[in-house]
Amino acid sequence: MGHRVRACEVHLTTTCNIRCKGCWYFEGGFDTAVKETSDPGLIREFARKLAADGVTQATLIGGEPTLVLDRVRPFVEELPYITISSNGLRPLPREGYENVAIGISLFGGGPLDDQRRAHRPNGSSFTGLFEKGLGHYKDDPRVTFVFALSEDGLEYVEPTVRAIRDNGNLVTFNFYSEHGSDHPLRIENEQRTLAEALRVKELYPDTVVSHPYFIETLITGRTHWNGQFGYDVCPSISVDMPEHELRVGNGNPVLDGFAVYGADYKTLQFCCTSGDCGGCRDSQAVYSWLMVSLNHFLDSSERLGTWLDLAESYWRQWYWAQGQSPAFQRP
Repeated sequence: MGHRVRACEVHLTTTCNIRCKGCWYFEGGFDTAVKETSDPGLIREFARKLAADGVTQATLIGGEPTLVLDRVRPFVEELPYITISSNGLRPLPREGYENVAIGISLFGGGPLDDQRRAHRPNGSSFTGLFEKGLGHYKDDPRVTFVFALSEDGLEYVEPTVRAIRDNGNLVTFNFYSEHGSDHPLRIENEQRTLAEALRVKELYPDTVVSHPYFIETLITGRTHWNGQFGYDVCPSISVDMPEHELRVGNGNPVLDGFAVYGADYKTLQFCCTSGDCGGCRDSQAVYSWLMVSLNHFLDSSERLGTWLDLAESYWRQWYWAQGQSPAFQRP
C-alpha cells in the first residue's frame, strides 16, 4: 500500500461549528492567517493539479470539513485516497463518499470530552458530543475515532473504547497535550498512563488499531534506538518550505513531497499540525516517524517483525487502505 500513497494535507475551511479548548487551529491563528477560498473552480483545479503532480492521498481538515461538502467532493473525485478529520457533530454522507476514511476527534473520554470539546463558537456549552458522533456513524466501517489520551482520564479509557467497539468502529490513540500549561507534554505518571493504554489495547485488539510499540512511543516520546520525538526527526513537514532547509538536510528522513496547504489552496503551512514542536506529539506525525525509520529495525528479525506489524497497524487506521493488496509480506 505504502508505495501507492503520496500524501498531502489541506485546510479546507476556516469555519468550525465548535471551539475545542486549546484548539491549535484557532489558538494558533490559522483561521485568519490566509484568506479562505470557496471558488469551486479554483478548488477543482487545485485537486487536479495535486493528482497531476502524483499526489494520491489528501487529509482534509479545517475548521470542519463536513460543513463544506462542496469542497470535499472535488478531492474525492480527483484522488483515490481521502481522509476527513471531523469533530463528529455532523455526519459525512455515505452516498458519494463510500471509500472516504473518517477520523473523529475525541479528547480524554467520558465527561472530559464534553468539557474540552463541546463548546459552540458563541461560547455556550452543550453535552453529548461523543454520543452524537456514535449515533451518526453506527456500524460505519469508514470511521476511526482518534482518541487523545489524558492522564486525568485514565478511568474513562476502557469504557470509551468499549463504546466504540459496540458501535462498530475502530479507535487509534493520540496524545492529549495539556493546553495552557508551560509543559504541555508532561505526564506526572507516565508508566501508569502507558500501562492503562496497553491494557486496553490487549482487551480490545480488534478495535484499538494502535500497535503497542507505537503506543509506548506516543506516550513517552522515545524509541528503542534512543530517538526522541521532536522537530529534528518529525517527517510530517511541508518539505519545500525554505524554513525547513536545515531540517530536510540533517539526515533524518522526511515524507517525500509532503505539503500542507492553507484554506486559500496555495499557501504552504509549516507542518501537519500547529508548528509548535515543543508542545506536539501528534499521533500521525509519530506514526510517520516510525514508518520512515525502518533502518532502525533491521538489526534483527524480531525488530523487523515489529516494524512490519507497525506498518500494518498504521494502514489499518484508514478505510481506503483496507482491502488493498498487503503493503508488506513477512519473509
